[in-house]
Amino acid sequence: MALSRVCWARAGLWGSAVTPGPYVTRKLQLARPRAGLAWGAPRLFDLPCRSSNLHLSPKADVKSLISYVVTKTKVINGKYHRFLGRHFPRFYVLYTIFMKGIISIPPFANYLVFLLMYLFPRQLLIQHFWTPKQQIDFLDIYHALRKQSHPEILGYLERVIPLVSDAGLRWHMTELCTKIQHGTHPAIHDILALRECFSNHPLGMNQLHALQMKALSRAMLLTPYLPSFLLRHRLKTHTTVIHQLDKALAKLGIGHLTPQEVKSACYLRGLNSTHIAEERCRTWLGEWLQISCSLKEAELSLLLHNVVLLSINYTGSRR
Repeated sequence: MALSRVCWARAGLWGSAVTPGPYVTRKLQLARPRAGLAWGAPRLFDLPCRSSNLHLSPKADVKSLISYVVTKTKVINGKYHRFLGRHFPRFYVLYTIFMKGIISIPPFANYLVFLLMYLFPRQLLIQHFWTPKQQIDFLDIYHALRKQSHPEILGYLERVIPLVSDAGLRWHMTELCTKIQHGTHPAIHDILALRECFSNHPLGMNQLHALQMKALSRAMLLTPYLPSFLLRHRLKTHTTVIHQLDKALAKLGIGHLTPQEVKSACYLRGLNSTHIAEERCRTWLGEWLQISCSLKEAELSLLLHNVVLLSINYTGSRR
C-alpha cells in the first residue's frame, strides 16, 4: 500500500500516471511537436532561461569593456594635448598639423608622430627644430641634391649656342661656359651681357624645354615630377617672388641683415653658405642683388639660371 501511494504521488507531480494508457500516449505524441518535450517538461526548463535574463550576456560584457577603454583613452588623450599645448606651444602646432594629415587617419596612429620625427627629422621637422649639427648636415644633403643638376643645365646652355642669332652673343655665351667649366667665378658683366638671350628664343622662360625645366626645378629644390605647363608656371612664380624679395632687400640694405639671415638668403639663391664665412656671403649676396635688380620681368629666365652661374665656382663653396 505504501509503494502504491508513492507511485500515485509521482504521477500527480508530473501530471500523468506512471503507466499511461493508449489514450494518454496518443495525446502526448500529438502534442510533442508543439510542446517540445513530453510530460509537461517545458514548464520546468523555462525557469533557468528566465533567470539568465537577470545577468549580462558575454557579448554585453565585451561591449562594456570596450566602452570603458575608449572613455579612458579619450581622457588620457585630452590631458596629453593640454600638456603639449601648455608646455610646448610651438611643437604643439607642428604636432597638430601631423594629426590632421595622413599619419593620423588610422586609429591611435598619432602616437607614432614622435617616433617618425625622431627617425626622419629632415623630412618631418622644420629647420627650427634641427640641432646645429643637423642643420649643417641636412643643408649639405639638399645642396648635394640640387648640384647634381648643374652639369645638365650647363650642358644645355652649350647646346643652344648655335641657336643664338647674334654673333656677339654667341661669343659671350661661349666665353661664359668656358670660364665656368675651367672653375672661374664669372663677373657680373659677363652674366648681364647675355640678358637678351634669356628674354626670348632660345632661353626665354616660355621657350625652355621640359628636360631643362626639370633640371632647373631640382636646382631650385622644387619637385620636377610635374607636367611641363605646371613646371613652367611654378618656375615663373618662384623666380618672380625671389625677384621681388631682391628689390626689397636692396632697399633695406644687406648691412641690416643678421649673419643667419645672410646665410639663409644665400642658400635660397643657390649658394651652399653653411661653409662660407659671413663676409664672403655678404659679398656674394651683393653680386646677386646687383644682377637681379638690373633685370626686367621678361628677363627672369637669366635670374633662374643665375642660381647655377653665380654659385657653382664661388670661392669657399663645396662643389
